[in-house]
Amino acid sequence: MEILVVDDEQLALDNVLLAIKKLNLSVNAVGFRKASQALEYAYSHKIDIAFLDIEMRSVSGIELALDLKKLHPNINLIFTTGYSEYTADAMDMHASGYILKPITAEKIKKEIDDLRYKVSKTEAKRKFRIVTFGNFAVYDGDRPIKFKYRKSLEVIAYLVDRKGTFASNGELIAALWEDDSDYEGRISYLNNIRADIKNTLTDLGYEDVVIRQRGHLAIDVKQVSCDYFDYLDGNTEAARGYHGEYMSQFSWAEITNGSLMQELGKI
Repeated sequence: MEILVVDDEQLALDNVLLAIKKLNLSVNAVGFRKASQALEYAYSHKIDIAFLDIEMRSVSGIELALDLKKLHPNINLIFTTGYSEYTADAMDMHASGYILKPITAEKIKKEIDDLRYKVSKTEAKRKFRIVTFGNFAVYDGDRPIKFKYRKSLEVIAYLVDRKGTFASNGELIAALWEDDSDYEGRISYLNNIRADIKNTLTDLGYEDVVIRQRGHLAIDVKQVSCDYFDYLDGNTEAARGYHGEYMSQFSWAEITNGSLMQELGKI
């Protein structure tokens, strides 16, 4: 079960997180003071329950709830506040619950025991997830995928940047190594990388993510969840995760990043 807690007062935020911890539930509870950070997290994680403070300085809990429901229609919204006057607003949102401060473990347990949308106890289907905004990373669900070779991750990044088109061995070598004078040595290393990618993904059950042809590789865009692909498909929520950085650890990604900065007005 994934629980999101948002309150712009640090003491209040810590109090809710501590109350949840006291219940000894099998949950992952994360907290944020800024609505923008909470939305960025919610974009890449399935949220079952959100405890939202209604009165926050920049964005109200009601406004944040509307954005969260767009991402997760069956999210359980539980509003927290020191004032009872917002009850009607919470009801209009079809909230799961409403807690008056001070927050206690008993109050939280009562709401979790009576959720509007029941949370399945079965493990959610795993997903090959790619993050490009910021540092590039790939995940098996929420767990980072580790490869034998450091360059294996960079090969996948380059394939993602190609948006599903095939890249030849020569193109990969030119992108990954500035000095390709030892072409035969690079080809030998690239073959090891290809084997590393194949073996790692097959062991995890993602053997169809990378398409292999003689001397060429491509990413199957239909097999992955990726913030960059979502943005290209017109998902405005995905664009919120971009803060001027794209695959920032790879110099060859600067061209795409420049285009993103122009498109999203970050210059």
